[in-house]
Amino acid sequence: MNQDIISIAVVQYPGTNCEFETSAAVAAAGMNAVVFRWNADPGELSGFDGYVLPGGFSYQDRVRAGAIAAKKRITETLIRQAEQGKPILGICNGAQILIETGMVPGIVWGEIQMALAKNNTGDRMGYHCDWVFIRSEPQDNPGCFNLNCRSGDIIPIPVAHAEGRFTTQSYKLLNDLTRHSQIGFKYCTVSGEIDPDFPVNPSGSVLNIAGLYNTEGNVMAFMPHPERASWMYQVPMDLPGIYGKHRMESHLNQSCFNTPGPGLTIFSSMKQFILNRRKS
Repeated sequence: MNQDIISIAVVQYPGTNCEFETSAAVAAAGMNAVVFRWNADPGELSGFDGYVLPGGFSYQDRVRAGAIAAKKRITETLIRQAEQGKPILGICNGAQILIETGMVPGIVWGEIQMALAKNNTGDRMGYHCDWVFIRSEPQDNPGCFNLNCRSGDIIPIPVAHAEGRFTTQSYKLLNDLTRHSQIGFKYCTVSGEIDPDFPVNPSGSVLNIAGLYNTEGNVMAFMPHPERASWMYQVPMDLPGIYGKHRMESHLNQSCFNTPGPGLTIFSSMKQFILNRRKS
């Protein structure tokens, strides 16, 4: 592949349904997106600079969301690419696949230590679709999808899932996640406060986790949908905060309409990580 081009494989399993809008967001960040089907030659994956596992319902979410996709040959190849330090972003169903492989949290490599369980906030259960706010968490060595975020940055973003609750029975694991700075993003209020209750925490995730890294910081399981917030025209005009204000301004000024939205930061950070790897 052309060394001046950053190529990203957007991995499509049977039931994936967000591959095209995810590819558009990857392209908007200045990278080349290729939809890579689950039944293609897994050996061809090694030629890509990074990987995105988009949202959907792989294998109809049979057994558990992401469980069957996690056992496929193509996923084994992704594990090897992750071990080489390449970035992998799992969005919603893609996050569920990464958790099912054990790539995330990856403290004990290959061992499943967390689950993305059914939403349960105490007030309500089941599928939830809405705009929420997430906060970029401080990290000693920022993970590859936080690189273009400052610590404490607040990002409005949509969620749309029924099984997005990060959970574990291990208190030690929770302590390790904090100690290793593996929590990349937390659900928060519009002003950045951490509130464990619905609707701020839309799934009931432990520690308000919205995005969780492996120990090396190159693989992230991310439940919100950044591809649905990559352009200003996608942002609701009545959304609280600065982005809602910008969206209202773009309604009056069409030149702002197609400018980058808050979710594009996730993909631009991925690009920056790859560029940094090439320099090292």
